[in-house]
Amino acid sequence: MLATRISRPLSQLPRKTLSVCDRENGSRHPLLFCSASFSPVSRTYAGEVDPVGSKAVLVTGCDSGFGFSLAKHLHSKGFLVFAGCLMKDKGHDGVKQLDSLNSDRLRTVQLNVCSSEEVDKVVELVRSSLKDPEKGMWGLVNNAGISTFGEVEFTSMETYKEVAEVNLWGTVRMTKSFLPLIRRAKGRIVNISSMLGRMANPARSPYCITKFGIEAFSDCLRYEMHPLGVKVSVVEPGNFIVATSLYSPESIQATAKKMWDELPEVVRKDYGKKYFDEKIAKMATYCNSGSRDTSPVIHAVTHALTATTPYTRYHPMDYYWWLRMQIMTHLPGAISDMIYIH
Repeated sequence: MLATRISRPLSQLPRKTLSVCDRENGSRHPLLFCSASFSPVSRTYAGEVDPVGSKAVLVTGCDSGFGFSLAKHLHSKGFLVFAGCLMKDKGHDGVKQLDSLNSDRLRTVQLNVCSSEEVDKVVELVRSSLKDPEKGMWGLVNNAGISTFGEVEFTSMETYKEVAEVNLWGTVRMTKSFLPLIRRAKGRIVNISSMLGRMANPARSPYCITKFGIEAFSDCLRYEMHPLGVKVSVVEPGNFIVATSLYSPESIQATAKKMWDELPEVVRKDYGKKYFDEKIAKMATYCNSGSRDTSPVIHAVTHALTATTPYTRYHPMDYYWWLRMQIMTHLPGAISDMIYIH
């Protein structure tokens, strides 16, 4: 019974009112869990940094999704925003929309985080755009990322390397390149990870590996930057597939065809096409899953950039996923396996 209830999304569960005890006076207050987009921890803006008007922030992956929304939101907050776009040179619609704001505080830049040459050009562009480069740049948001799917035996080494090159090494490359500017400003680094950076999931090992790596990299960096006054935060979004168009039926079918065609004969024979097709069909059901409202992620990043004491980790996710993450990261593996695998 417990396994059944915990393994269902919150939106499918009946409403429950829980009593939360006030530690100071012992009184109890009702707490109603009813929203599928419930955010486990409320983030306030008490104690913001100085007015952000003169503060520069660079966000990667702004062609669409979180990055696109972040660029517009941070601009509205008064930041000087450099929006890194992979497809600026191809005239992508998202880039055109950002450029159409015609603001001297929002500038799109061509940026492939896998290209050291492009990263170096953006560093020089940002430095030359700052009023006082010696005072540095306030913030870097490492948002650019890609995803794929496939069980371990179905996934090629090339796919593992491709995902890692963007998600993990792209983040490391960007961070190392901009740290001198960030250190001068005693600024902020915000790395977009995922709930799958804290808990594994079948058929998602290429993505999980990179996001687990982001978590470790961010922790190491936070320790090193603490005495230098630079604050490092990780944002771990839950399921926002439908909002970010991470997958589409077309992209899933194209990936599946390529995957099957490239499989070693022994793997095809042992698993069979029926098993393979069932896994692909299950993946296809995720295309329209998750929350359409990205505001919890946007607000988390904004808090990390503006609060005088930003949090180490932010969890903008459905309460179901938050609870599942706590179970899978804090309880013995045998218990979480019993609930979520068996």
